Amino acid sequence: MKLLKILPFAFLASLPGALCPAGQLKPVVIFQPSHQRDTGVNYNEARTADAMVQYAMSEPPHFKEYKVWSYPQPGLHHADTGTNTLIAHTSAAEGGKLSGYAWELARSNELKPLVFIGVHNNSGSGRHAAWGYIHDGDSLEGENRKLSNILIEEIARATDLENRGTHLDSSTGRNDYRCASTGRLAFYSIDESVNTAPYRVLLEIGDIEKSGTLLLDEEFRKSVGGAIKRGLARFLKKRQLK
Repeated sequence: MKLLKILPFAFLASLPGALCPAGQLKPVVIFQPSHQRDTGVNYNEARTADAMVQYAMSEPPHFKEYKVWSYPQPGLHHADTGTNTLIAHTSAAEGGKLSGYAWELARSNELKPLVFIGVHNNSGSGRHAAWGYIHDGDSLEGENRKLSNILIEEIARATDLENRGTHLDSSTGRNDYRCASTGRLAFYSIDESVNTAPYRVLLEIGDIEKSGTLLLDEEFRKSVGGAIKRGLARFLKKRQLK
């Protein structure tokens, strides 16, 4: 672990597509839109988050980009509902079935990503804002904070969303899922025990009640998607990872 902290890019250079001189592999980037359709009355968070991700993936520059999304997948529990803060909806099996989140993370890990970006909407905050969450105690916590800060900055710049900054996944107070390494409360999908991507961030973009009208607006969704891609490109370029 100490070597990773001191020489993180020596470690990252061993990952497929991690360092990308001209003509070589591009970095692998995974987008995970929310699959929750039950987070508001007459509102489908999954469709909104997916639209933002699709716009992000369509914007240049293009990396090796993939989406992991359990929303249309059969044979899973909580494939289109649930939260990634609860054991019952994530790591627990139900009737012998994997959860939607577990399925998504398995697909992501197979692709060996350098960067993982989850896209969700908030609720009950009373703020028309954007937030970033990173994993508490991560060996690359400082770098993940930089990535999150850049993404939130670009989203706030492209929209009228307030920049609420980056927070640790242990800070929400609504979790019962814990990281196996630290024992701290965590978000399942950005836990290093589950997700092998070195860089992992979960975005909460807009509040379903406070930002509801804009979240349904295609131009707003497109602006957010473009901002995510600009932020990602800034981060990778600054760290010579593209």
